[in-house]
Amino acid sequence: MIVSCELVLMLDATIMNVALPQIRGGLGFTPAGLSWVTNAFLLAYAGLMLLGGRAGDLLGHRRVFLAGMVLFTAASLLGGLAPSPEVLIVARAAQGLGAALAAPSTLALLTTNFRGGLQAKALGVYSSVTASAMTLGLVLGGVITTALSWRWVLFINVPIGLLAVLIAPRYLAESPRQVGRFDVAGALTSMSGLVAVAFALVRAAEHGWRDPAAFAGLTAGIVLLAAFVLIESRTRQPIMPLRLFADRTRAGAFAVLLLIPMVTMSMQFFIVQFLQQVLRYSPLQAGLAFLPMAVGMLLTAQNASRAIAKFGGKSVALIGVALLTAGVAWLVPITATTGYAAGIAGPLLLAGAGLGLVVVPFNMAIMSTVEPAESGSAAGVLQTAMLTGASLGVAVLSAVYASSIKHDSGSATQPTVQAVAEGMGTAFTVSLTFAAAALLITLLVVKRAGAR
Repeated sequence: MIVSCELVLMLDATIMNVALPQIRGGLGFTPAGLSWVTNAFLLAYAGLMLLGGRAGDLLGHRRVFLAGMVLFTAASLLGGLAPSPEVLIVARAAQGLGAALAAPSTLALLTTNFRGGLQAKALGVYSSVTASAMTLGLVLGGVITTALSWRWVLFINVPIGLLAVLIAPRYLAESPRQVGRFDVAGALTSMSGLVAVAFALVRAAEHGWRDPAAFAGLTAGIVLLAAFVLIESRTRQPIMPLRLFADRTRAGAFAVLLLIPMVTMSMQFFIVQFLQQVLRYSPLQAGLAFLPMAVGMLLTAQNASRAIAKFGGKSVALIGVALLTAGVAWLVPITATTGYAAGIAGPLLLAGAGLGLVVVPFNMAIMSTVEPAESGSAAGVLQTAMLTGASLGVAVLSAVYASSIKHDSGSATQPTVQAVAEGMGTAFTVSLTFAAAALLITLLVVKRAGAR
């Protein structure tokens, strides 16, 4: 049940991407406003994740998990019924808030309800699900949008959420509540800083870095995040204890789990557009085109725990990051004549297989080495890193892509097919540097991976 709820929460990061053209036509979004269907969810999710983790430590993870699922379910219903762009964006932000409350508690509840060998198995299942969720979201989004409508992409969350709220009190033990206070200043500065940076990157993708709003947003974001680190170093009960980064391997794991989603989420974002704009795929075809990535992730993630036991966590993680890096490198020379079988399916399979091998050992390395009292905070930092990487990766590479196609075709609004493909190749080149950085960190910084 815990894993099923986490799957639903993670699916919503990508499940609407394939449906965006239908949403735009149905509700009358502008091209710029349409991006907030995704960004409103990701920014609220990432920006409030640390607060959600701390809330679970202080109030009880089951209690906070239930509150988050209630809000997420209600927001999903509102979004499915949305009559206007404004209502849908508000609903997506509310979904992100509910997910930010529930998601850290799912991971913390696994560590408190399972011990020993069962905990390792539970974390393995959890990791395999989270690794494949975003890609499965694209597949399911295409299927549901084609078979029903984009509204059902949101409606399907409602029965799952209601079921979780009804059965969780019967089968999940409440975690011990910690005595302490909320780090309100830390929560506000971290959330505001992440939102400001993401806004600046999205704005710059549309208007360039000479835009005053983009520059002001980036400056404010940097100042706020610096203030957040200063606050966390001085407060007695921080939402992000800096001692979580004192362990070399744990700090390296957090860094890798920030960089990897910058690669994979942007890969999905651009390939969806390539399939629909260049290869003229339908939403269903575009969604099903990601099956190689989903299959690769499921196969490797399910066997990652056994591989870790046999070869060691660091070796498994290195292979995973290397496979992902090779997948991105394969996409760099993409052109308008690139076909799916020769130029897309292979990179997706490599990236999926690599991602399944990366997430499991690093999740274990982080969650199995923290004290139970800080499991919620650690889970919040872990998931914040992944979601922040996803949103910032798309924003950074969108700016690179927009600049490239404007240079190649003279217009960012009506680019040629060749300019679109070449712009994506430029974006994949930058993405390759993120993957290479993750590979170097895994090789040089991480001492071990997996459970102690």
